[in-house]
Order: sequence, then structure tokens, then C-alpha cells
Amino acid sequence: MKVHEYQAKEILGRYQVAVPKGKVAFSAEQAYAIAKELGGTVVVKAQIHAGGRGKGTFTDGFKGGVKLAKTADDAAEFAKKMLGNTLVTHQTGPAGRQVQKVYLTEAANIAREYYLGIVLDRAKQMNVIMSSTEGGVEIEKVAAEAPEKILKTWIDPLVGIQPFHARQIAFGLGFTGEAFKECVKLVAALYKAHEDTDSTLTEINPLILTDDGHVVALDAKMAFDDNSMYRHPDIMEMRDLTEEDPLEV
Repeated sequence: MKVHEYQAKEILGRYQVAVPKGKVAFSAEQAYAIAKELGGTVVVKAQIHAGGRGKGTFTDGFKGGVKLAKTADDAAEFAKKMLGNTLVTHQTGPAGRQVQKVYLTEAANIAREYYLGIVLDRAKQMNVIMSSTEGGVEIEKVAAEAPEKILKTWIDPLVGIQPFHARQIAFGLGFTGEAFKECVKLVAALYKAHEDTDSTLTEINPLILTDDGHVVALDAKMAFDDNSMYRHPDIMEMRDLTEEDPLEV
């Protein structure tokens, strides 16, 4: 089962993973009010269960499912153009997905972008934490073009994540000083969230270093084991049937 970005960030926030402030809107009017509340300059993000939203195109020709709005009026205008419209990305296929909600978050001053993801390595029967300095790019593209830039850290399920694992990742990404400490804390928190929620995929792309030296999960993607959802009724409530194949539902 997949959830939207805003729902993944809500879950990660419970584990003290640093994420930008944000709220979901179902109308242009709500988007305007939220943008005002967040200080005016926000990022408006179409919410669909697919990647590549920023580079996607709507069927009416409007480009980009992720837009920087410098004013509340701009945020309302972007929301108006996205809501009810169909967004086509490389992951949706030509049919695209209809946008029924948008997520507005604080705008961040980005110094650098990174990738951080957790998935099961079936061959080794262990979770693997993948990290890379090539953030903001699909990990498949990095794997194909520059595989040496992907750092892999395997976690023994009998031992679990240890402090040295998180430090190894932070070192590998080149963090220093306070940012190094924040990265170590974020990696440990992210792994705990992944394990506690029976997640099959937890991905932060991009993980960013801000201009003022903070490490923040700018985007978030989570998918869960359907067979475990009886243990997580709170996550089950996040299921969006409109994003799933009607025949499978």
C-alpha cells in the first residue's frame, strides 16, 4: 500500500525526522489560506502516487506538478491549475493521474541535495540503506550512469541499526559538524520509522542541506506491506482508493 507525500511526512514527523512545515489543500481557497499561514512563499506539490511530478505535464499543457509560489495569490493560482487536472509523468503512463489534492510546504534554501532510501535486499535477506550525493535524480538513473555514487549499508535484522551505521552514511555523504550530527539522527529515526510501520520502501529524494546548515527531508515516499496493515489501522486509514486500480480494489 502506498501513501501520498504529505501522509509519509506525517508518519516520519512522528519519529522526529526533520521535514518542512506543510498542509494539504483541496481547493484554491484553502491553498491561499495555507500559503498565508506559512508566510507567503511556498512550494505547491500535486499529490499523486507517482514520481517525476516536477517534470510532469498536465493534459491541458500546464507543465510541472511542483511549483514555487512567491505569494499566496500565486499558490492559489497554481492549485487552481492542478486540482481536477490530470498529471502525466514517466511513472503514471500516458493515461496520467487526476490530482485531487495539493500539498503546500515551506520553501527551503537548498545548499545541496542527497538521496536516502531503505528497501529490502532479497538476495542478502537484509534491509539496505542506500545513500547518494546525487539527490533530486531518480535512483535508477544514478545506478545506470554512476553506480559508484551509491553507498549501500546493509542492516542485520538480528542486530538492527547501530550508531556506526548512521555515522558511516553521514561520512559517506560528506557531512561535517552539526550537519553530521543531524544526519546521524535522521538516518536512525528514518530506519526506526521504516521498521515500526512495516514499510517496504522508505525514500527521501531529495534529502537536503539548507543554507543555514540543517539536514531536512524535502520529499518523502513510503510504501507498506499490505499483509501487515491489520497492525497499523492509523496507516490503513490513509489508503486512497482513487489512486489504485479499480479491478484490484
